[in-house]
Amino acid sequence: MTDALNHIVLIEDNETTSFLNNRLLSRLGVARQVSSFSKADEALEFLWGGQAGDEQAVPDLVFVDLKMPGMSGFDFLERYSQLSPKAQARTVVAVLTTSMHGADTARVAQYPNVEYLTKPLTEEKMQRLLAKRFAAAT
Repeated sequence: MTDALNHIVLIEDNETTSFLNNRLLSRLGVARQVSSFSKADEALEFLWGGQAGDEQAVPDLVFVDLKMPGMSGFDFLERYSQLSPKAQARTVVAVLTTSMHGADTARVAQYPNVEYLTKPLTEEKMQRLLAKRFAAAT
């Protein structure tokens, strides 16, 4: 990696998965900062709550799990889709899930700028995502 992203956010309720994803991202050196949240509503508040104008809080990339207690990944995607086009353009959202269920993939496909990745997150998947969505940054 030549140019690291500024900020990646991980939203994952499983502590082990969150730890492993953090470790992978750290090892790859793909971001200057990685923030982790176990609850989607807390991440949403941090990202676009009271700090809508705060550039520091705006991540380049958000990984979100679909199946979480409380606010699900689908709820998070719905809130993300209600942001202004400018706000959406500044942040790439990637679903990171174990689900390969057709209904889930079809539901995520309704959000045109959202990527769909299956767990586990690997170096190869990360490289493909960066090449696809952040070509100028790699």
